[in-house]
Amino acid sequence: MQDLQIITDLVVILAVSIPIIFLFKKLNIPSIVGFLFAGIIIGPFGFQLIADTKDIEVMAEIGVMLLLFSIGLEVSITNLIKIRKLLLISGGLQVLLTAAASAFIFIFLGVQISHAIFFGMLISLSSTAIVLKLLSDKNELEAPHGKIALAVLIFQDLAIVPMIISLPILGSKTELSFWGITLQLLYAFGSVAVILILAKILMPKIMYQVARLKLKEVFTIGILLLLIGTAYLTHALGLSFALGAFIAGLILSDSEFSSQVAADTLPLKDTFNSIFFVSIGLLLNIQFVMTNPIAVLTLVLGIILLKTIVVIVIVKILRYPIRIAVMTGICLAQIGEFSFVLAQAGMGYGLMTHDFYNAFLAASIFTMILTPFLFKLAPILGSTAVEINPFAKNTPKAALNNHVIIVGFGLNGKNLARVLKETGISYLVIELDPETVKEARENGENVLFGDITKEEILHKAAIGKANAIVYAISDPRSTKLGLKLAKSINPDIYSVIRTRYTAEIDELLRFGADAVIPEEFETSLQIFSKVLERFHIPINVIMQQVAILRGESYSLMVKENSDVNSFQKINEILAAGLTETYFVSEASPIVNKTLSAINLRAETDATVIAIVRKDNTISNPSGKEPLLANDTLVITGSHEAVDKAINLLSRCK
Repeated sequence: MQDLQIITDLVVILAVSIPIIFLFKKLNIPSIVGFLFAGIIIGPFGFQLIADTKDIEVMAEIGVMLLLFSIGLEVSITNLIKIRKLLLISGGLQVLLTAAASAFIFIFLGVQISHAIFFGMLISLSSTAIVLKLLSDKNELEAPHGKIALAVLIFQDLAIVPMIISLPILGSKTELSFWGITLQLLYAFGSVAVILILAKILMPKIMYQVARLKLKEVFTIGILLLLIGTAYLTHALGLSFALGAFIAGLILSDSEFSSQVAADTLPLKDTFNSIFFVSIGLLLNIQFVMTNPIAVLTLVLGIILLKTIVVIVIVKILRYPIRIAVMTGICLAQIGEFSFVLAQAGMGYGLMTHDFYNAFLAASIFTMILTPFLFKLAPILGSTAVEINPFAKNTPKAALNNHVIIVGFGLNGKNLARVLKETGISYLVIELDPETVKEARENGENVLFGDITKEEILHKAAIGKANAIVYAISDPRSTKLGLKLAKSINPDIYSVIRTRYTAEIDELLRFGADAVIPEEFETSLQIFSKVLERFHIPINVIMQQVAILRGESYSLMVKENSDVNSFQKINEILAAGLTETYFVSEASPIVNKTLSAINLRAETDATVIAIVRKDNTISNPSGKEPLLANDTLVITGSHEAVDKAINLLSRCK
């Protein structure tokens, strides 16, 4: 029965996790926090439903491998190049400054230098899974603080590779010389380079041969073989399993199989990742926390405060407003899942004592648990922060009156600015991204760097004299606060809001929006317009339906019990006849054939009532009339008959 203990443990994990995750979902708390709580409850320091964690740790290791493999798949070299500046500056500075500051504090407290550096690396990492989930749920991934947080998290995920490589050096029992350290680093990075080259050459060829078999089971097995095989190879060379999994994902990310690989491994990743977070909760020593509450609390608050301050400084260096800096800092103030991976690897090299491991584990779990609550607090703290270093020379280049204020200079903002410029309407752009502001000013745009939630910025934009304000940003909270402030200063200003979901329309209208353009809804309009075109509904009828929906503030699609009367003409149109045209290309199978030979009317009930040939129109053509290349046939009949006619003309031989 001992051999079946792992099955018992899995049953316990699943049975406890499901109700906890359901409860946390109702409380709008990320499921990862729920898994941590589940582990704490059922673990050896909780109700002891799972006493031996060895088997679970093996499954958690698989979860880490799959997590790094999926990150490797998502890391596109092309995408990294696009955000290289933000990635290197924000991410690089965050990891270096946080690790250095943490290490200095531990050295000051008397910790050995190599151990202090290791502790600094642990603290420098944040939780990609939790932060991205919270940003996605709040629809803030495209907001300035969301973009910066994403760049930092990507850099951290990449930084785990050199951190893991450096562990044997930090954990060396003998004092290494400069050349000894250099040789170890050369060996580690050389091994990684060799594996990368071999994987780059062999993996695409192997995947191609596997895909040629056209057997889904073989394809999935092939993916797992490459993943586990590469992980085993790195482990055999003295590196980690997780590093090999990351290399496998990185190589496959540039192949044509990447999408299918991601789809096949996603269920496995989600399952084993859940077990990974439960395993972390299992390890939390509640007795240690109860015995050392002051030490744990100090460590938790110290980590949150240090990481927040470091990120605030970095974001201010990037010349973003203090509100964005504070929100980004709080977003990244927790310890990440890869810190646990690094900690367990470091334990093997003697870089962490058992007591400090317990303290680190407790502090890390509590920072993760606190993150959702800190997220809710972040906008409040950000809004109340006082700006210290405003953007230099931040004034409009011309006097403004009866102008349009464009908030955000992305694709939508640039298109609007182009149209306004062509029509001679004056406008001013308000943008938060310093690089975008610099580029726009170099192109001669009238741009104001600033935060639309600040009254000073709106006054600089001459909000009192403006005719309209357009919010073309992906930051729901800033949009609402900015709109409320703009309307309080100038109640008559016409406001247009770009939003993502129709569910946000009513709330924005309550805030005073005059027009709300949800991307979700505009997509639905495009979809039904294309479908109606397929059924030959006249363009004026389609546009009429679009106008009705927009004119009623999208209420027909927002409400479940919509008034269907606006669509009642569609059935009448479908029942009626229509006229359609068909162009005869040079490669068409009907070239030089007569209408009699095609026998269109008998086959389809549709009639060719005219042939447009160059500048001439042949009305009511006879059956003996040949069809020439570049002719345009005018066909009439019912919708069904016209569809049949066009299909027949396209495949007629």
